[in-house]
Amino acid sequence: MARTLETTASASASACPARLMARSAALAPVATAVVAAGSPVALESARRATELGLIEPVLVGDPAAIADSARRIGWTLHGACVVAARDDAAAARIAVALARSGDVGALMKGHIHTDTLMLAALDPKNGLRTGRRFTHAFHMTLPGSGRELVITDAAINVVPSLDTRLDIIRNAVELWRLVGGSDPRVALLSCTEEVTERVPSSMDADRLTRLCQREVPGATVFGPLALDLAVSAEAARIKSLSHPCAGAADILVVPNIETGNALFKALVHFLDAVAAGIVLGAAVPIVLTSRADPPAARIAAAAIAQIVAGRSRPAAPGAPYPTAAKGGAAPSLHA
Repeated sequence: MARTLETTASASASACPARLMARSAALAPVATAVVAAGSPVALESARRATELGLIEPVLVGDPAAIADSARRIGWTLHGACVVAARDDAAAARIAVALARSGDVGALMKGHIHTDTLMLAALDPKNGLRTGRRFTHAFHMTLPGSGRELVITDAAINVVPSLDTRLDIIRNAVELWRLVGGSDPRVALLSCTEEVTERVPSSMDADRLTRLCQREVPGATVFGPLALDLAVSAEAARIKSLSHPCAGAADILVVPNIETGNALFKALVHFLDAVAAGIVLGAAVPIVLTSRADPPAARIAAAAIAQIVAGRSRPAAPGAPYPTAAKGGAAPSLHA
């Protein structure tokens, strides 16, 4: 299938972001392990990403379930690799091993619980740790305006410490530079722009603002900021707040997972925003999708993973996989 921007668009407001697809179009597909791939939803995501040239799929899971689901969605599995795993935990371990060996450059969550996948990725001995904390970011595209935002962390770190927030910011800044192509403006969210002991998140934001001047060079990091002051130039003007981040933030760093979860879901459900979720800080990018995610979000997340993976190891189209058999033949790696 020819890869064009038209193939990623639809009549709906939540079409896959054309700008994001354009940025990934120059890159080779990245070999991607789809973890627990034996469901129609997981396979459909992999098929669409394959057809658009984003990934070369390595389908890890029950071969019979994968074959059955492929028949149900009408996919011949041509060009795909199948690696057998006896259960979800084994699928996660195998996918992580493929990433550690360099056989794949990204992971994509299939029909598996996030905790099971992350447990394997975080294994101190055999996982994908890099010395930086794992963090999660949503790349958000707002329809109509075309505005892009990153919201972090809305999925992994519940109430992050200051050290963890530094890694959250570092990872998000690197993501923005790869996807957005510029040094970002980072807003540290609270419910107020004033630093007060009554609002602990405002105190933390103030400390982080000063820390990031030294720890995150190039990025403009500022807080505390209420949401309106981070995204609305008019609100910043009315409140006489003059700062490069005021009304123009590229990255929104939330104080806790509840805030991030509510914020991204509000944008998705009220504004038809496209939310592409990815885990950063691991040796390879990890695409986290939900069964409720629309196709546009799944494709956008695959595109981001391709961009992040391409930073260090562009995939070679058609390269053989020494640990898996092509075209769904008997796999050579079991667990």
